[in-house]
Amino acid sequence: MKYLLVLILAGVTSSAQIQKEQLNLMPWPQSVVLNDGNFTLNKNFKVNITGNPNPRIFGGVTRFLRRLDGRTGIFFEQGFIAKLNEVPNATLQINCEKGGKIGLYEDESYHLDIKQNQITINATSDLGALHGLETLLQMLQNNSTSFYFPNSKVSDFPRFTWRGLMIDAARHFQPVDVIKRNVDALAAMKMNVFHWHLVDDQGWRIEMKKHPKLIELASDGQYYTQEEIRNIVKYADERGILIVPEIDVPGHGSAILTAYPEIGSKVITLTGGTSEKNIQGTAIATYGIERNAGIFSPTLDPSNPKTYQLLSEIFDEVCPLFPGSYFHIGGDENEGKDWDANPKIQEFKKKNKLASNHELQTYFTMQLVPMLKKHGKQLMGWEEILTKNMSKEAIIHSWRGPNEGVVAGQSLTDAVKKGYKTVLSNGYYIDLMYPIASHYLNDPMPKGADLTAEEKARILGGEATMWTELATPTTIDSRLWPRTAAIAERLWSAEDITDVASMRKRLEVVSFRLEELGLTHIRNRAVILRNISNNQNIKSLNEFANVCEPLKGYTRNKGGTEYQMYSPFTLFADACTPDAKESLAFDDAVTQYLANKTPENKAKVTAFFNKWIAVNKGLIELSANAPLVQSLLPLSKKLNDASQELLLVLDKKSTLKTDDLKNLIEQCNSKDHADVELSVYTSLKKLI
Repeated sequence: MKYLLVLILAGVTSSAQIQKEQLNLMPWPQSVVLNDGNFTLNKNFKVNITGNPNPRIFGGVTRFLRRLDGRTGIFFEQGFIAKLNEVPNATLQINCEKGGKIGLYEDESYHLDIKQNQITINATSDLGALHGLETLLQMLQNNSTSFYFPNSKVSDFPRFTWRGLMIDAARHFQPVDVIKRNVDALAAMKMNVFHWHLVDDQGWRIEMKKHPKLIELASDGQYYTQEEIRNIVKYADERGILIVPEIDVPGHGSAILTAYPEIGSKVITLTGGTSEKNIQGTAIATYGIERNAGIFSPTLDPSNPKTYQLLSEIFDEVCPLFPGSYFHIGGDENEGKDWDANPKIQEFKKKNKLASNHELQTYFTMQLVPMLKKHGKQLMGWEEILTKNMSKEAIIHSWRGPNEGVVAGQSLTDAVKKGYKTVLSNGYYIDLMYPIASHYLNDPMPKGADLTAEEKARILGGEATMWTELATPTTIDSRLWPRTAAIAERLWSAEDITDVASMRKRLEVVSFRLEELGLTHIRNRAVILRNISNNQNIKSLNEFANVCEPLKGYTRNKGGTEYQMYSPFTLFADACTPDAKESLAFDDAVTQYLANKTPENKAKVTAFFNKWIAVNKGLIELSANAPLVQSLLPLSKKLNDASQELLLVLDKKSTLKTDDLKNLIEQCNSKDHADVELSVYTSLKKLI
């Protein structure tokens, strides 16, 4: 009788009508309609494909089956999908009208229909079908005994055509496995552009067969072979991802000029009879790979014909590795110091009637347009390339905002009004460790801008931007995910999908699901904490990390010199992440208590204080055999002291004067310890 009751309850749970609020879909589809009933999974579940798709659909469906089987443990009978119409009576039918092309403006829409005994995905292209499969995976529900999909209809398409992520592999080299697992994550979140930043002051990362000096002298032996690049491009293509490579010129030139100093702009004074000169009769300076972060002077010489000869030969070798239609040439942060100090370059400016360094850079950039066009590539660059003479075919990548003294979104608006297509990254710099809501509520379509329909169409979308001065292969996933999923939703979903609480709730599940793709954002935290604890119990460290966040902006690395590219990144700040989990829960508890000071609400707040007092004690004990814990103790003590006093405040037993209490809380706003800050400071202030 007991077992019969369990089965009956399971059946009731399975057939209960699920609500939209219970779904953990991300990005949220354009239309979701839930109906009564469910499709229950069993080992006979099979997939059939019809239509005229690209062969990538076979691998995509096979991966879908393995992921679904891995979640459910059902042992599906179907193994690998190899041809069309293989199982005409399958319960999941996928129909694609045509093969999708990797690039912009492709039809990525899909229609997902889940019924009691049949699931169908109809899509114009296989790219849309792949998106539909991701949504189907996210629709999976379970009760105590079975897994099922709720009967529903989903109609979906992206709001923007460019939904990208940039990973900088120049500052810290990111091996092939890092790139591949992040490409998997992009596909899972329906993103379609991977912008690969391959060259900067800190290194050249592309194997060059015709110019081997670039890897011999400027890579520290860390680079992608051409075969590895082709393999990653193929891997991305199979998942519907366009790869846009970036070689940053004419600034950020330390690595290139380490190998080819003769095309540099720096002038040096000859001493001791030195006679080595470059093509223009100027002494050749020496350059070295940069080990710090920041903006540096080494810049290519735009007046030297050899500069263009070398770049043309580089593009001839690199462009064929990337079949996509776009090539990013950087163009940012050139301060022009070496140009100003070089008489030959100043003479060149006068001769060509170039009034400023900005116009000189435009001259330089325009020489690259035909080099890339020769290979069917469209030039893209950071917003500094925009001048009145820039080719209208160029795509302007908008990145500057208030931090750079520019009105947010202004460069994007200026670009579209001048006839340029543009992509937004300002507000999506996830390396800055800003709260996720700041990215989620940042829209590529400028609020209040008076744009025509034609101008709005030039806003291609946006791109999350991950610079890696402070991110290694061990930590990069935790800086990217799950926050990039929220940006993916902003770029895919309807403009009015802006509920931050809903986003956070869904992101909790999405984060866990991303781990199955091989992402290390969850598991590597424990790896770092074990290092800090000297392989002791990490419970206290983990709980302290739940209320600490890395310093925001670029304040962790003051002047770009506290950390070199070879410094340790296995410290407490590397284990911490933005939106520290417990600080959000604490803020909710404080808010509830201040609204209604019941014993129950008070108990919720005091539970946090008691925990943090215990954490401080645990860290002190841990530090006896863990030197790396020592730097945390001053900050932990500040939280401990505030917690102890606030317990007295809540019990009306505090004897501190108001100013002394405020000062005690203010100590918790310290930025001086272990490169982290207490994320509960603002909530603590509310209590006084």
